[in-house]
Amino acid sequence: MKFCGITRAEDARLAASLGVDAVGVVLVPESPRALRIEAGAAIRAALPPFVAFVALFRDPTPAFVERAIEALDPTLLQFHGSEDGSFCAAFGVPYLKAIPAADGIDWLHWRREHPQALGFVADSHRPGGLGGSGQAFDWSRIPPPHPAPLVLAGGLNCENVGAAIRAVRPYAVDVASGIERAPGIKCPERMKAFLSEVRRVDASLGA
Repeated sequence: MKFCGITRAEDARLAASLGVDAVGVVLVPESPRALRIEAGAAIRAALPPFVAFVALFRDPTPAFVERAIEALDPTLLQFHGSEDGSFCAAFGVPYLKAIPAADGIDWLHWRREHPQALGFVADSHRPGGLGGSGQAFDWSRIPPPHPAPLVLAGGLNCENVGAAIRAVRPYAVDVASGIERAPGIKCPERMKAFLSEVRRVDASLGA
């Protein structure tokens, strides 16, 4: 499970204490959850061992990615733009590629374009979008079988994440707006409720 769009160290610490697998920061200036690279260092420092730190980009320059890697030492990179596989793999850090899943997914295309991707993030954005809109999409547009670890995102919250997990059976789920009181400002109660629901559903499925 990943809590994304973290902008405050206290939210990162709470997420880690609740037992999430990863937290993410959005290094995209156009995003309402945008974080400067320098500000991300405090969030990185707030994480204990074994909690992954994910840096999210959309069509960045190579120099920007390299600066973020040097400053933040992310566990994973996540690309949400039109980046091709050679670009994403060029930095020597494992990466996830976001797929605009609102209109369906051609697994063969994405697997061919990103053979080195550690996994794919199916999000509700359309091509050119960023995600984080709070809008879910039709989960039936994700055809099985998943060719690599699939992370489900897009409009998830504690009310619908259970149904999403049952429908898709993803490797993990990724939430931003569904655990917030305002963009980038997480709500402790919603964070706890989301995690509790994911664990409840996983237990019912024997995950």
